[in-house]
Amino acid sequence: MTVTERQMMAGHDIPSGENIDAIACVTDAPSMARGACPSLSAPMITGDGLLVRLRPTTPGLTIGQFRALAQAAERHGNGLIEITARGNLQLRGMTAENMPGLAADITHAGIIPETGVTIETLPLSGLDPLEIADARKLATLLRQQIAALDPQPALAPKLTIIIDAGGRLNLDAISADIRLRAARTADNSTVWVLAIGGTAQTSRPLASLSPEQSIPAIIELLKTLALIGPHARGRDLDVGSLRMAYRSPDVSVLGIAGRHVSPIGIHPLGSDHLALGLSPSFGQIHAKALLSFLAIAEDAGASEIRTAPEHAILVLGLDVQAAGTVQLAAADRGFRTRADDPSNHVDVCAGAGACASAFYATKSAAADLLDLAPALLDGSLTVHLSGCRKGCAHPGNSAVTIVGAPMGYGVVVNGSASSEPVAYIGKEELKSALAEMNRLVRNNKVAGESTKECLTRLGTDAIVTALRQG
Repeated sequence: MTVTERQMMAGHDIPSGENIDAIACVTDAPSMARGACPSLSAPMITGDGLLVRLRPTTPGLTIGQFRALAQAAERHGNGLIEITARGNLQLRGMTAENMPGLAADITHAGIIPETGVTIETLPLSGLDPLEIADARKLATLLRQQIAALDPQPALAPKLTIIIDAGGRLNLDAISADIRLRAARTADNSTVWVLAIGGTAQTSRPLASLSPEQSIPAIIELLKTLALIGPHARGRDLDVGSLRMAYRSPDVSVLGIAGRHVSPIGIHPLGSDHLALGLSPSFGQIHAKALLSFLAIAEDAGASEIRTAPEHAILVLGLDVQAAGTVQLAAADRGFRTRADDPSNHVDVCAGAGACASAFYATKSAAADLLDLAPALLDGSLTVHLSGCRKGCAHPGNSAVTIVGAPMGYGVVVNGSASSEPVAYIGKEELKSALAEMNRLVRNNKVAGESTKECLTRLGTDAIVTALRQG
């Protein structure tokens, strides 16, 4: 049985047509400005208390720092720690009274949260022998020049810059307002390709620049965005006029996403160095389990942990034998350790009970998805379970998105959580709908065809029919 769109959206907390990006981090907290994201100074109100998001200024944290963070999360909150889709740390269940203590513990651990414009580099930047250039050095110089601007430009709180110098684990699937990507020319010199808006595949290239030209070019783009307005994003820039101004040579290095490599697994870094990639189950782990894991990792020789996209962490300092031992211990403590784990292809937000905006228990639904619809999870697509239209766990498009709403669920095909659903199902119908989608793929997939190719061939109408049968 289906319900009507009007029934589904009645009483929804997001006004129809409102820009979802602009309100992705809005809460009822008076200290939170519209469009801002949670931080130590402005935590977000959620269903389980206050949420704090951290991006340290250093590439990673020592084992001691990570231990201090886990202890602080348990001491001042409910102990739940999350790694976001972009590789940020989140601490849950804080209270207003506990926030000063949390801030003090984080400061005492030597963890300095990044402030100002978000500048992201690849998770293995500075360690990966496949890097073309030094992205971290460029990012440091850019931060310094932004900080030196007087007056400071008023920029959108969620504006993001990606500096990609190449390497094993790319950020091609991560959206950015401004993207700088290193490339090699025919004479083996380095150029930086500047693009705006979207992922590596959807961003719009502007120019091919020398290293010396790159930072001034980004500064000018930031000034232009500030002139447009404090909520302007990369997509608001005039590509045509900018391209004419640069009169740049070929910029064809963008527009094609690089080969995706899962952060989960063992990544060789030359000589005897490696990175062990792990992911907490559905991006969340309790401090007790994390502390137990850290003790084992430290005993095995681990020295540093970096966060990475896709809700992952990278453990550094281990040799091959120790990495295998730590990998086994991680599996016993709630981490995903295999790149081919079907649950890697399910993006799940905190869900009802942990987030005040969510309409259903997403993690319970994820367990049902793994049990009832294994045919969907062959690795060719991502299924996004979003408690509401904000889409925090996966802001971009997914092949299938199940969106919570007051009367049940909306199903989006090849869109984001904020896209228009192709069908609606009632609150008690999710399990049967998942089973029908599994049956649709299982009965119609031909030899050599992936689930994504199968669903694309069948089309949206076939998916809607299966949902209605469910």
